[in-house]
Amino acid sequence: MSVLPKALEDLIEQLGKLSGVGPRTAERYALGILKRSNRDATELAHALQNLHSSLKTCPKTFALIDRSEEVSSLYADPTRTKQLVAVVEDPIDIVSLEKTNQFKGTYHVLGGVISPIDGVGPEQLHMQELVKRIEEDQVKEIILALNASVEGESTALFLQKMIQEAGLTVEISRLARGLPVGIDLEYADQITLKHALEGRTQL
Repeated sequence: MSVLPKALEDLIEQLGKLSGVGPRTAERYALGILKRSNRDATELAHALQNLHSSLKTCPKTFALIDRSEEVSSLYADPTRTKQLVAVVEDPIDIVSLEKTNQFKGTYHVLGGVISPIDGVGPEQLHMQELVKRIEEDQVKEIILALNASVEGESTALFLQKMIQEAGLTVEISRLARGLPVGIDLEYADQITLKHALEGRTQL
């Protein structure tokens, strides 16, 4: 016999399918939605229903854009330089970089990283499109803004080799990485420590 009403169980099941949402979190989200007004629930349902139909992928940067747009507004912005491109894994990474108000170039979304265990190879990512952009936009610098994971490292190396083999003269840089403020060495992972040593500064 079920403890919860079927409608609530169905909602918990669907929320539990989201990445990073466990059973307990799904239950809290579902109960939180239930406690809101019927109007709030209707607005949430409407937003979810229109999500896929209202969005599309930019054919140039592969960022998410409104269906009414031709290309990303960041790419079309005349105040930003197309000769500087930050390469990221996912569209949400653009939000993080934009919050710094420090980057005035454009973006290129790979759509993930190389991960053989997950069946993701270079051909599934937007790498060839990046090479084409470098030529078309006369890009001078590529910033590899990928996550500091084993897969991110492998993807960065593969992409660097791919650009070099294409014979393109473009500067390739990486985001500076090191130890976060307040962390003890014993809790730092090996990749973080490796980059901290490589990027050490003289006092």
